Amino acid sequence: MARKHPKALPYLFLSEMWERFGFYLMLGIFFLYMTDTQKGGMALDRKEASDIFGTFIALVYLTPFIGGLLADRVLGYRLSITIGGILMGFGYCGLALPGMTSFYISLLLIIIGNGFFKPNISTILGNVYNDPEYKGLKDSGYNIFYMGINIGAFICNFFGAYLRNEFSWGHAFMAAGIGMFVGVIIFWLGEKHYKHADVRKPVNPEDMSLSKVFGIVLLPAIITGYLGWIIPDNIFGSDSTDAFIFGALPVALFYVSVLVRSNKEDRRPISALLAVFAVAIVFWAIFKQNGTALTIWAENYTNRNIAESLTAPAKTLGVVQELTYAKDSVPLTDEQFRIARDANDKPVKTFDYPVYFKNIPKENLPEEGATVNLISTELFQSVNPFWVVLLTPLIVAFFAFLKSKNKEPSTPWKIFYGFFITALSTLVMVGATFACHNGLEKSSMMWLITGYGVITIGELCLSPMALSLVSKLSPPRLTALMMGGWFLSTSIGNKMSGVLASMWDGYEHKANFFAVNFVLALLTALIILFMIKWLNKIVKEHGA
Repeated sequence: MARKHPKALPYLFLSEMWERFGFYLMLGIFFLYMTDTQKGGMALDRKEASDIFGTFIALVYLTPFIGGLLADRVLGYRLSITIGGILMGFGYCGLALPGMTSFYISLLLIIIGNGFFKPNISTILGNVYNDPEYKGLKDSGYNIFYMGINIGAFICNFFGAYLRNEFSWGHAFMAAGIGMFVGVIIFWLGEKHYKHADVRKPVNPEDMSLSKVFGIVLLPAIITGYLGWIIPDNIFGSDSTDAFIFGALPVALFYVSVLVRSNKEDRRPISALLAVFAVAIVFWAIFKQNGTALTIWAENYTNRNIAESLTAPAKTLGVVQELTYAKDSVPLTDEQFRIARDANDKPVKTFDYPVYFKNIPKENLPEEGATVNLISTELFQSVNPFWVVLLTPLIVAFFAFLKSKNKEPSTPWKIFYGFFITALSTLVMVGATFACHNGLEKSSMMWLITGYGVITIGELCLSPMALSLVSKLSPPRLTALMMGGWFLSTSIGNKMSGVLASMWDGYEHKANFFAVNFVLALLTALIILFMIKWLNKIVKEHGA
């Protein structure tokens, strides 16, 4: 099948793979680094760390709006990708430096860099597949491209676990930067295969000028974001959340204005895309909890003991966390693993056994002084990309088979199935909470692995299909801008994931936390079902 695809695909595949290697390596350890109290981490409480995590990934996916716009109008796609990759590489390396100033500057570089990189490499891919020879392969091309993303996301956490276990958090962040620079080099090497796809489209008279966009969109976004930050109390739970929501409103309204100002020919496909963007917010709000709520579940509620037969190879890979069952200075926690803090917001220490042993039945505890070998928590971040790599060829083949029988579902139907399956994945975690008696005992890691497997099927029906839909329905001159709109919805969803995750400690029974996610996903699936006839009609009209 790969031979049928354009020569640009392997280079874009590998560039994105290494970019995602760096991003997901950083993301896999980010929450753990912020909440670590024992090995040189930032020692933040889980609510604050969830808020920073959600704000960061939200801003990461908000800036593609700007990056897509500048690429469409001024810079072109190749230059934008190069600028973005270099900025992100320096940002990852900067996280290895001590101090809060370097921490926030590094996050800013990553946020800006992703804005230039992310929408434009997806746009170039779509442009390459606009050739009549390859147009019918666009969905499968995006599926293969998406697999590259997840190969990078899968392998990176092994490097992250090894480097932070054997050396330090800083070494892991440096590896993320090196991965990003490798991705930029590969992109340069394949330039001749997609140079023709880097074509800026002419601006229509009804389109806003760049100066106007910056004047009536970005400036108001900055002002409203600042107002959200300084208003007394909190509307959405924290100053950063208020600032983000207020700041995102002018950007969202800009996309509405694009719809209102569009000509009759463009209005229907743009309206369809905006509808998909709106519902996708819920998916990302649930999915991106893998870095927060599900990381907490893996850290404290999951039996991470490594089978004796696997201990030696796991140690060779450096992915083993060794814990000794002996009393020492450890953070004071309650039955929900919430860390007690003093008047200065510093973790309270106590003389006790490591927190991991808190919910292990007495009869299963090791002997005094014995050492147990545990899977490093961040490796669970590789479960989802593992499923993606494993399932993508199967799903591509399945849809290809249905296509050969003229029974392939439309892209909107695939998106609906994605949401419905996502809802089912949250029920798996509801089952996990009952199986472990709400954390009184540790749950089998198979619950988490199964939950990731189910949501991965939903993800593969939704995310690459939505990217493909953006490429199919976007007016040519607005392709990168609309790709930025997709990432805007991702951004808002990511921020909402942080908001939802920050409520984790407020649920005494964790089944209720996952049940809320189930209701959100199911209601959204029903909304898509209600719109599906309309969406299918628009897709058919545009030959997508």
